[in-house]
Amino acid sequence: MKSLVFLTLLSLFCITTNVEAQTGKTGAVRVVVAGITHGHVSWILNKSKSDVVEIVGIYEPNKAIAEKNAIKFNLSKDLFYSNLATALDKTKPEAVVAFGSIHEHLKVAEAAAPRGIHIMVEKPLASNLKEALAMQAIAKKNNVMLLTNYETSWYPSTYETFRLIKEENYVGQIRKVVFHHGHQGPKEIGVSPEFFNWLTDPIENGGGSIVDFGCYGANLMTYLMHGETPISVTAVTNQFKPSIYPKVDDNATIIVNYAKTQAILQPSWAWTFARKDMEVYGDSAYIIAVNAQKMRLRNKEAAPETEKTVTEKDIHVFTDPFSYLHAVLRGKEKIEPYGLYSTENNVMVNRILEAAIQSAKTGKTIYLK
Repeated sequence: MKSLVFLTLLSLFCITTNVEAQTGKTGAVRVVVAGITHGHVSWILNKSKSDVVEIVGIYEPNKAIAEKNAIKFNLSKDLFYSNLATALDKTKPEAVVAFGSIHEHLKVAEAAAPRGIHIMVEKPLASNLKEALAMQAIAKKNNVMLLTNYETSWYPSTYETFRLIKEENYVGQIRKVVFHHGHQGPKEIGVSPEFFNWLTDPIENGGGSIVDFGCYGANLMTYLMHGETPISVTAVTNQFKPSIYPKVDDNATIIVNYAKTQAILQPSWAWTFARKDMEVYGDSAYIIAVNAQKMRLRNKEAAPETEKTVTEKDIHVFTDPFSYLHAVLRGKEKIEPYGLYSTENNVMVNRILEAAIQSAKTGKTIYLK
């Protein structure tokens, strides 16, 4: 079994290395933005030309949304296209970054991959497992990278937690991991109408808070477990605010069981305040990543809890996804097997989310092994 795991990881490494070796380019990565209805699109539109990325085209079929963002971000109207294939063929980018609905990710991959264009999507990878597997297959067939971006991938506290566990065996055997991700709700925090429309649609988003924020914990846990498939997934969902979110859940609790470890994911659009934090409990210590930089640790029963603050100056971490994209495409960074951005990790995320949705609908525990 160990030999099989080693060979699988070696195969993933070789595929990644081959993709990187083909680039041989320098300078900013030329990108096309596919869709601009996602609330996170400002991350890329504010960087229309930087040392790491240069936007050479923007696909947005809705003319009103395109014009609004052209004005808001002071972008030339010449950058905008109403047809994705046309945008890709005319601008010939190295990568496409998807900021439309989650359901649209597959269409972006289908357009980009056969043209040899690498792909980065906003989390999660896909709106369901079938689409995730299709995206994985088309990326592999065309030898392009398929990356998924999560805000928590940029957190210094995330990587310090991983480092302490991996390099120092700080917590010993991981027993329980608890994730809290979410905010007061899309309407409550004032997302744009175009974002709200698909974010609260069970087809376009794949679900409500269970998908929007459940993916974070599934992504982080898959990395911590080195890609291990869970034994089972049990979930319950709630509609605390059906008048606002009539089609989807706005709160969920997901229990993911492994042979020696349990994860509890608590995604919600009903938190008192926005939060993205992680608690890792082992048989000898615990680590609580309170936010992007602040941590709390305790490694002895008689010892007091200590606090720690870490920044990008203290640990190797990319502070935005486009710097990571640039580093990978320029051969400066390798995609770690089951790393946070990796295809393998994010297919597993969709596998966990699909089981969670099925569990919540049926009231039964879903067994994956």
